Amino acid sequence: MLSRLFAPKVTVSAHCDLPCGVYDPAQARIEAESVKAVQEKMAANDDAHFQARATVIKEQRAELAKHHVSVLWSDYFKPPHFEKYPQLHQLVNDTLKALSAAKASTDPKTGEKALELIAEIDRIFWETKKA
Repeated sequence: MLSRLFAPKVTVSAHCDLPCGVYDPAQARIEAESVKAVQEKMAANDDAHFQARATVIKEQRAELAKHHVSVLWSDYFKPPHFEKYPQLHQLVNDTLKALSAAKASTDPKTGEKALELIAEIDRIFWETKKA
């Protein structure tokens, strides 16, 4: 009797966790832009306190960017996307590695590399939204 009481009345399905509209690579891009901007500011400022604060902010932003890329990979992209874009797994992996490199570096070139890879994820993402 209890199982009938708590049994679902309606079955629904979606290709992602929530109805579309909650995922966007822009979140990762914004965080990665912050990483690069902090790297550039670090190159222009020798103050030890500034460097320490900037390092914390840069590392936090890089982790947030990694989180947003990981969420796209695990929650938004589905098998049909990976079939159409077979490079997607490697692209996500390369992007996460680039963000880790930017997190560990003060060289803005590492931030730029991460941004380039995120731009490719963004391109694929928006192509999938058209389908």
